[in-house]
Parts: sequence; C-alpha cells; structure tokens
Amino acid sequence: MKSTGLEFRMKDVQEPTDRRLNIDRRKKPTPPLTWFTFFGRRRTIRRKDEKRKGGYVDRYSPTLFVFLVSIIGLNVLDAFLTMLILDAKGWETNPVVRSVIDLYGIKFWIWKFFLVSFSIALLCLHSKFKLVKEVIVLLSGIYLLVVIYQIYLLLQL
Repeated sequence: MKSTGLEFRMKDVQEPTDRRLNIDRRKKPTPPLTWFTFFGRRRTIRRKDEKRKGGYVDRYSPTLFVFLVSIIGLNVLDAFLTMLILDAKGWETNPVVRSVIDLYGIKFWIWKFFLVSFSIALLCLHSKFKLVKEVIVLLSGIYLLVVIYQIYLLLQL
C-alpha cells in the first residue's frame, strides 16, 4: 500500500473530536531570531509554575520600559555630571571608572554607555525572573541616588 503522507497514526490523535496533534513542539529549542522576536504576542507567563520560576516573553510592559530607559538616562546624566565634577578639580571614586578615564580620557562615557546599555538589554530579556525585577528597581534607585549626590557636589563647588 502506497503512503500519501496524509494519514495520521492513532497515537498522534488525542480524541476523535479533538483536532490537535499530540506532538510536543517544545522538543526543539526556540531559535534566537524568529518571527516572534519582533511580532510575538506573549506578554505574560500563563502557568503558575512558570511564573514562580520565571521565563521569557515576546513583549514587555510599559513599566519595565520606563525603568530601563530611566537607568540609561541616569547613566548618561551620571557620565555628564562626572565630567563636570572632574573639570571642577574633583575626582572619581569608582576605581574601575577611574582606570577607564585614565585610559580613554573624556571619551570614557562611550565605554560606560555601551557597557550599561548591553547590561540593560540582558536584564530586559530576563525581566520575568523575580531576582531580575528586583535588580532593575535597585539599579534605578542606585543611579538616582548617585545623580542626586553628584548634583549636591556640584552645588557645593
């Protein structure tokens, strides 16, 4: 008997009235770039067990966007205020940033911007994990405090 390719095996069909196939689509990992990377519909994690563990979604919340953009904006403001403080004969207390300033001079902000932006992109991808949510809020708070302190220092000069 010749196969037409349209036959189904009985174990693939759950019930005669159910048209779904019992084939697990999750056997292969999702590729990094797919249609759903840019046009996906998944905004939240649906299952309770997955919510507890964390997971990945296609679209992100506006609140997350505000936090991430504020971190990047505060990072740029931090670099700008750092340059003003250094011009006013101040010094950098962070030893890593100080060594980058020694290497690259006033263009250190490019290094800092790309490093923070790359880190923010990684945090965005993992934002449905509980620890990452807390890190995002903590980072925005720390950056806000640093910028407020730098403004205070500039007002004292």
